[in-house]
Amino acid sequence: MNGDTAVRDVCLALPTNRFCVPAISAVGEEAAWAAREFGVRVHLLILDSADAATRTDHAKAVAELPADPGVVVHHLDEERQRAFLRAAIDRARAEEPALTADADHLLRLMLPDTVSYGACTNRAFLFAAALGCSSVHRRDSDSSYQRLHGEPVFPIHHELRSIGRRAADAAPGVTHHTLDPVHAEKPVALVGSSFVGELSVDLGEIRALDPALYEEVVGLWAPADYDAEQRRELVADSFVGNGTEPFTDDRAVLDLPDIWRIDMCNIALDREVYERVPLPPATDTIGSDYLLHHLVLHAALPGVTHNRNIVNHYTPERRSDAGFTAYQLRFTKFLLSMLHLYPVYDALELAGGSLLDADHHLRPEPVAEFAREAAGADRAENHRRLAVLDRAYRELGGRYAAFADHLVPLRERLLDEAQADIEAFALLVDAWTPLVRAARATALGEPTAPGAGRSAAHA
Repeated sequence: MNGDTAVRDVCLALPTNRFCVPAISAVGEEAAWAAREFGVRVHLLILDSADAATRTDHAKAVAELPADPGVVVHHLDEERQRAFLRAAIDRARAEEPALTADADHLLRLMLPDTVSYGACTNRAFLFAAALGCSSVHRRDSDSSYQRLHGEPVFPIHHELRSIGRRAADAAPGVTHHTLDPVHAEKPVALVGSSFVGELSVDLGEIRALDPALYEEVVGLWAPADYDAEQRRELVADSFVGNGTEPFTDDRAVLDLPDIWRIDMCNIALDREVYERVPLPPATDTIGSDYLLHHLVLHAALPGVTHNRNIVNHYTPERRSDAGFTAYQLRFTKFLLSMLHLYPVYDALELAGGSLLDADHHLRPEPVAEFAREAAGADRAENHRRLAVLDRAYRELGGRYAAFADHLVPLRERLLDEAQADIEAFALLVDAWTPLVRAARATALGEPTAPGAGRSAAHA
């Protein structure tokens, strides 16, 4: 914890498992700009799950960041992350007798041995709690910033103007204020925008090869009760962000957040959200880190939706054969996850304002309950999704047909994993409050020292 309570601490988080030296430099520049413009202390948190050689490149990039008194850099490899998490989990279990979850299982949910978009962000939430931060601002390693008149367009401009503030107080800092006055006393819980550039999901080749098959495949993530027109609308709006138009001037709307225009590469969340409910820790599943969008919206917490879109691009790894197979598997698991996530989203919508207590704080208990109820969903719809995906990919041929072959022996396992993932989420929600409390009392270790190419030896 920082002893200087007069300075607001915020966490600018960059999770990565790939080479991203340009992103480290760019996010470092955003951190320094935010510290200078807003007088905050920015904890630049780089959660590095890349291989050893790539981590060395990242450490050099961190060392070359200009030293800034308002920026504290934490470049953590998985060994340091695991040590902190183990200490926090052990502390939580010791201090909370009702926490019966197995320590090793909790550690696997927080730091699995494969990709988890929810888990890497959950780790950022716990590290931010340890650092005494009031908000988390997340960026991605495969994105960059737009520029206007030669200067980068930083999303943190809108994030720090509004996040955590009483909505009535945040109103002067936006360009459009359409929030119902009944919500004026609530805090701004979420600030975000989207991206421009390439599709966020690697399906552009399918769209080019066969637009009709693209519509059928993407439409598989729609709720089962959608009609044809609703599916077409969903497909048209899926994975495209905010298109390709460049940034020219600011637009920031204070209202209930437009969650279909906010992506996890470009988001800020208030501690009163992420310290109460985590993200689903599903593995190898794209889109598994968007539940808090729905929770904030359906609980009727204010948000700001702005237009400082980040630029999305693909890394070379995603273009390789191995990267193709891995990403298509993550897309398949995303489709299957909807069987269990849509009932949770529907339940959140029905619960509405009851998701908040009298002080406008989120109540985690109903979220865990909804997740447990969703675990028992009938799998018939997921069998249908797999059958349609198999047929479509065989029609496309080439590496898509090869992926369909790859998927056949995995089907039953993937169906089981989709159910296990939502059950794991319910367990983690139950454990989250004591974990956050324990994280606040757990030392994170010394920060990394940037500046003039100095060695970041402990990264």
